[in-house]
Amino acid sequence: MTGPHGVGIGWRPEIAGFVADLPGLRFVEVVAEGVSPTDPPDGLVELRRHGVTVVPHGVRLSLGGAEPVEPARVSHLAAVAEALAAPLVSEHIAFVRAGGLEAGHLLPLPRTREAVDVLCANVARARAELPVPIALEPIAALFDWPDDELDEAAFLSEILDRTDALLLLDIANVHANARNRGTDPLALLDRLPLERVAYVHVAGGADHGGFYHDTHTDPVGADVLDLLAELCARHRPPAVMLERDGHYPPATELRAELDAVAAACGFPVVT
Repeated sequence: MTGPHGVGIGWRPEIAGFVADLPGLRFVEVVAEGVSPTDPPDGLVELRRHGVTVVPHGVRLSLGGAEPVEPARVSHLAAVAEALAAPLVSEHIAFVRAGGLEAGHLLPLPRTREAVDVLCANVARARAELPVPIALEPIAALFDWPDDELDEAAFLSEILDRTDALLLLDIANVHANARNRGTDPLALLDRLPLERVAYVHVAGGADHGGFYHDTHTDPVGADVLDLLAELCARHRPPAVMLERDGHYPPATELRAELDAVAAACGFPVVT
């Protein structure tokens, strides 16, 4: 499989012009639910024309939900992947709806064997309809469920083994969870199957109310960049991308963030 390589950025309409002007850009990720497969944004079409890989990133499949994944949502993700000639898609180890109600937010799963069974069944349903492989992303969470049976490394490893999915590792989420749970992020990295990483997310966050929040609207901090460098020292992933979802800084600052991400992994700069 030819997946994303090098340094990328999350494509958003607000920064489409900035992204189009990055000479060394290798790939972008786009929120799949915001793309019409029959009329994708011109900016994405133009990037594809210039050889930039586009990865659709789902946020509404609710793979960890008790209900089976909705076929229409899987069909949309599949159609977006085909329209953009994507080498893979990605989604979250989370749920977003229950009992017919939409949360509007990614919610964490209890780390139980029953939750593993439910998620693996939904991943299998989705994969049967998807034209490309799927990478699964563990989310940032402010709490653990009281009935957890597995620690995070065992939970994620079992899911990956049973689904044969790839891993989308968000290093900012690893940092956030370690800060909020009082755990060692390096111990988690040492136990994850890093050879399964398809690509990596990097994002900024901020302290508020006694917790570290993965905001995607703040600059990437030194702690997250240091953790990214630790990851790359253990097993350098094929690709790493910056997520930014608001409060966009001037272009010079955004370029500097991308350069810092590239430097942490030893990738060529994109700017």
